[in-house]
Amino acid sequence: MQKAAECAEAIKRHTSAVVISHIDADGLTSAAVMCKALDRCGMEYETRFLKKLDLPALSEIADLGAELIIFTDLGSSMSDEIDKLGSEVIIADHHQPKKSQHKYHLNPHLFGINGTNELSGAGATYLIAQKMGSNSDLADLAIVGAIGDMQDMRTRRLTGLNRNIMLEGVDAGVLSFETDIRLFGRQTRPIYKLLEYCDYPYIPGITGDKDNCIKFLRNLGISLKEDDWRRWIDLSRDEKKLIVSEIMQLCLARGVPAYKVQHLVGEAYTLLKEVEGTELRDASEYSTLLNATARYDNADVGLAVCMGDRGLAYAHARSLLAQHRQNLMEGLKLVKEQGVLALQNLQYFHAGDNIRETIIGIIAGMSGNIEGINRNLPIIAFADSEEDIKVSARGTQDLVHQGLNLAVALHESAKEVGGAGGGHDIAAGATIPRGTEREFLTILDAKIGKQLKKLV
Repeated sequence: MQKAAECAEAIKRHTSAVVISHIDADGLTSAAVMCKALDRCGMEYETRFLKKLDLPALSEIADLGAELIIFTDLGSSMSDEIDKLGSEVIIADHHQPKKSQHKYHLNPHLFGINGTNELSGAGATYLIAQKMGSNSDLADLAIVGAIGDMQDMRTRRLTGLNRNIMLEGVDAGVLSFETDIRLFGRQTRPIYKLLEYCDYPYIPGITGDKDNCIKFLRNLGISLKEDDWRRWIDLSRDEKKLIVSEIMQLCLARGVPAYKVQHLVGEAYTLLKEVEGTELRDASEYSTLLNATARYDNADVGLAVCMGDRGLAYAHARSLLAQHRQNLMEGLKLVKEQGVLALQNLQYFHAGDNIRETIIGIIAGMSGNIEGINRNLPIIAFADSEEDIKVSARGTQDLVHQGLNLAVALHESAKEVGGAGGGHDIAAGATIPRGTEREFLTILDAKIGKQLKKLV
C-alpha cells in the first residue's frame, strides 16, 4: 500500500518519536509493533497511552514539543485537530474517520476497506512497519491486536488484510492457524473449566455448572487428569472431535439457535515463539492478558510483555489478569441482577461506579449472552468516569446488516449533548457530561431507529 510506504519514509527522516496509543489489546500491540520497528531503525522513542483522545489530551501532547508524533489505534476522529499540533504526525488507525486531508494518515476506511473486521489498528501499524524494514516477524503481535479487537467474530476467521498479515506471520514462522474450538482458555484452562465458563454459546446444563461439566466429560470417557488437570491442548484430535460433536448436539437439542452453535468452531491462532501452555501462546488469551494491564492503568506492563519481557512484567500481567477475570464476573453478575431497560430501538444499563469505565465495553459485549437480553436491540452501557459519563455500545452483525452504525450514532448523539464519540459500526464508545444520560438516550434511540429503517 502506497500510503504505508509514504508514512514509513516520513518516519525514517527523523531520529526520535513519541508514540501515542490506546489502552486496549489492539492499542498495546500497535504501540509494540511501532516501537520494535523504531528500535530496528535505531530511533529513540517514548510512549504514551490514552483512554481517549480529546482536546485536553492533544494540548498535553503539543507541550511535549516532539519532532515526530505517531498515533496508533487512535487519531482518525481528530485528524483536523491533530494537524494543528505543530509536529510531523503519522496516524495509523482503523476507527471510522472524519474526511481527512492529513498527509500521513493510514486508515482502511479511507481506502474502502472495513476497519471493523478487515484490518485492526495493530494491522495498520504493521503495514507501516513492513515498509520501514524487514519486520514480518511482528505479524504475531498484529494478529493478537486483531483478535483482541474481535475482528474474527463475524466469520470465525480473519479476513481481508488481517488474513494477509496472518499468512505473512505463518511464512515468517511466528504463527500457525487451525480449525478448532473457539472457547477461551485452550492453552491454560482445565477442560472442565473451558466448558464451565463458556458463555457464547450458552451450553444448557453445562455453562456455569462445574459438577455437570465434569460429569459430561466423564460420560464421554474423557480422562480429566494425568499428572495434572488436562487442558484442551493435551487432548487427542479424536477426543476434541468427540467433545465438540456432543456439545453441538446438546445445544441444538436444547433449542440453542444454529448460528450460535456454529460459533463453537472456527480458526484459532497460535504464537509459535511462545511457550506452550501459557497465555501468550494463544492469540485470544494473549489479548485478554493485555487488556488486563492497560485497562487497569498498567499499560507499561502490557507493552513490556509485548516487547519481550517474560520476567517481572509477565508475572505482574498475570496477577492483573486474575483480578480482571474476577471483575468481569462481578460486572456480569451486576447486569444480571439489575437487568436492562429498553427503549424502542435500544436497551441500556447504568453501572454507576460499580464497573470500571475501562471495562464497561467488555461487559456490554459479554452481556449480550445473558438470558433476557434482546439480541435484536443494541445494548448501551453507562459507567461513571472521573468527570463525565463513559458510554459503550455493542450491536450484532445482523443489526449492522440492517443499517446499524453505532460509530455514527454515538458520535452525533454525544455531540448534541456536549460530548464526543466514535468507533465502529458494531461497537463504539462516547463520553458525555454527567446528567445528560436521559437526553442522550432519547437522541440516540431516534438515530438508531432511523438507521434500522433505512433498509426497510
